[in-house]
This record gives sequence, C-alpha cells and structure tokens, in this order.
Amino acid sequence: MAHEQSPRWPKPAWAYAYQIVPPQPEGRLRAVKALLDHERAQARLEDRTWEGRLVLEQQVTHILVVTDNPDQDIDVNRRLEAALRGAEARFALTVPMAVQDEPVTPSVDPTPVGSLPPHTPPGRLPPRE
Repeated sequence: MAHEQSPRWPKPAWAYAYQIVPPQPEGRLRAVKALLDHERAQARLEDRTWEGRLVLEQQVTHILVVTDNPDQDIDVNRRLEAALRGAEARFALTVPMAVQDEPVTPSVDPTPVGSLPPHTPPGRLPPRE
C-alpha cells in the first residue's frame, strides 16, 4: 500500500500597501522602482516571499506589497521609506492583511465577460434584471 502524503500548503502570505498622495509620475519614482526590483531578487535568493509593485493612478500612487512576513518594521520597509522620502513623496502605510491560501467561492455569479453595456463605468456593474 502506497503512503499518501497530505498536500503541502504554500507559505502564508500578507499584503499591504503604501499610498502616495499626491500621485507621483513614474520617472520621479525610478529609484523606488529599482529598489523594488532589487528587494524582490534578494528575497528570492533568501527563499523568502517579497514582491512590491507600483500602481500609478490619477488620484494616488500605490506600492502593493505581498510578503511572507506581516512585520512592517523590517529593513526592506525602512529602505523603501527612505527612498520615498528621498523622492519627497508623502505616503501612508496600510496594515498587513492575510492573503487567503484557499480558493474563495463568490457569493454571486460573476458577470460574464462581454455582457456589460458598452458605457459601464469601471468598477460599477449595471443593475441585474
């Protein structure tokens, strides 16, 4: 009889964000982007999870972080915050939230792609008929 192994769950993950207001142009955050790339590569070498992405919007610039450590008082965050201060960017930091490691079943049926009216504003669904 073959020994059955239980499934191996991935490492726990946490997500948080830096919110930069007023939004900053990508060129002004070049050093921050380079730091994010460096930190991601360093985390891989150390078998850690750490990913930071810039999200540029009209009202705010976000840096979204996904990591295996909910602690925000760590070297990588201090380096990131120093780079933001160097770019003279005002920012706020959200609290870390656990990322689900199991699939979540939606409570309502998702709207099929292509079924929205042509002028539906982003983020808003038309009323159901």
